[in-house]
Amino acid sequence: MLARLIALFVAVPVAELALLVWLGRRVGLVPTVALILVTGVLGAALARWQGLATLDRFRVAMAAGRPPHREVVDGVLILVAGAVLLTPGLLTDAAGFLLLVPAVRRRVRDRLVATVRRRLLAARGGDPAWAAQETVEAEFRVLGADGEGRPRGGDPTPPD
Repeated sequence: MLARLIALFVAVPVAELALLVWLGRRVGLVPTVALILVTGVLGAALARWQGLATLDRFRVAMAAGRPPHREVVDGVLILVAGAVLLTPGLLTDAAGFLLLVPAVRRRVRDRLVATVRRRLLAARGGDPAWAAQETVEAEFRVLGADGEGRPRGGDPTPPD
């Protein structure tokens, strides 16, 4: 894993630099720098807009009482897209803009969730029971020393 990260942190900047030098020779320095600035500003604006929309969906999910796991993963992917878009370069800009496309982000999210789920399952010894657990609502009573039940947090008098 560490070797992959090192390769990524070396290969991506080298590829970005080579592409920028190639483009600079083809169209000139000013258009190349302008392209980098425009993609950065446009990408940051798109990431902000989509981030706010995701935050709204997060709030709606919380208000509806459902776990906002999709919204959280989408928010992280949009944050990554924004950071990548602010990094100078055309390859990183392409990756960032792709993450801002909802259909692409949905596929990345689904693959990411499946990978995490698979790794957690392997870490748990292959027992899928934990992954299929559902929330169960229940009521309980706190029993006193005399064995009488009192509702938790409610009326302190025991039931009839």
